[in-house]
Amino acid sequence: MTQSISQDKVVGIHYTVKTKEGNVLDQSKEGQPLQFIFGRGMLIKGLEDALAGKVSGDKFDAEIAPADAYGERHEGLIQTVPRSLFGDNEVAVGMQFRASTDHGEQSVMIVDVADEEVTVDGNHPLAGVELTFNVEVVEVRDADPSELDHGHVHADGNHQHG
Repeated sequence: MTQSISQDKVVGIHYTVKTKEGNVLDQSKEGQPLQFIFGRGMLIKGLEDALAGKVSGDKFDAEIAPADAYGERHEGLIQTVPRSLFGDNEVAVGMQFRASTDHGEQSVMIVDVADEEVTVDGNHPLAGVELTFNVEVVEVRDADPSELDHGHVHADGNHQHG
């Protein structure tokens, strides 16, 4: 019997994700499908919603709005801070690091460096970007108890945690 994608199923997909302009952002690697346990928050909401109910062999495109991908951009997450906060550490545009904020730990990217100030952006790099996924479902199966317990797929029965 063909299984459909639902909570706690192991799913394998081949995918390509592009911006609305057609720029490829990511794709499954070297013919190896992306494997994950469905319904555990391992994918962006929009892609998980699009996968629900699909079966092995299904091929489809899914356009994902920013709200169901990496969120909308928030200008309030961009701020300029004193260069002295970085001490003697090198700072350059594009560097990412973890910062303590009023909302807990957050990833930020340096977007501008001046003599006395550094501008950081706490938005996800893909915030505000509409994404298009081209997906082929190649596997849907029951997760085994150890996969559910560990929260991830065990490739080829390998339960080593390297």
